Amino acid sequence: MLKEFRNFILRGNAIDLAVAVVLGAAFGAVVTSLVQDIVTPIISILFGKPGFADLTITINDAVIRYGSFLNAVFSLVLIGAAVFFLVVKPVNLLMARRKAGVEPAPDAVPEDVVLLGEIRDLLRAQSSV
Repeated sequence: MLKEFRNFILRGNAIDLAVAVVLGAAFGAVVTSLVQDIVTPIISILFGKPGFADLTITINDAVIRYGSFLNAVFSLVLIGAAVFFLVVKPVNLLMARRKAGVEPAPDAVPEDVVLLGEIRDLLRAQSSV
C-alpha cells in the first residue's frame, strides 16, 4: 500500500498539480494587491470614495450591505481581467507562435509502397491494352 502511495505521489500529475496550486496562491496574492493597492486608490481619486463598503440600505433595522457586494463583484471582474490579459492571452500567443513554427514534415513514402504503386500502374497498363 505504501508503494502504491509513493507511486501516486511521484507521478507527474500530482507534482504538477501541487506546483500549480502554489503558483495560483502566489498569483492570487499579487492580483489582490493590484486591486487593493493600485486600482482601489484610482477609484477613490475618480469617485471620491476608497470603496463601496460603506454603501448600505436600512429597512426595519435590517442593514443591507450592497456596497460590500459591489466590491466583491468589482474585485472578481478585475481579477478575471488580470488573469485573462496577464496569463491567458500571453500563453495563447506563445502557443500559437510555437504551433506556427513547428510544421511536421511529410513522411517519406516507404520504398516498398512506391514499388507496389509502380506494379499496380504496370498491371493497369497491361490490362487496358
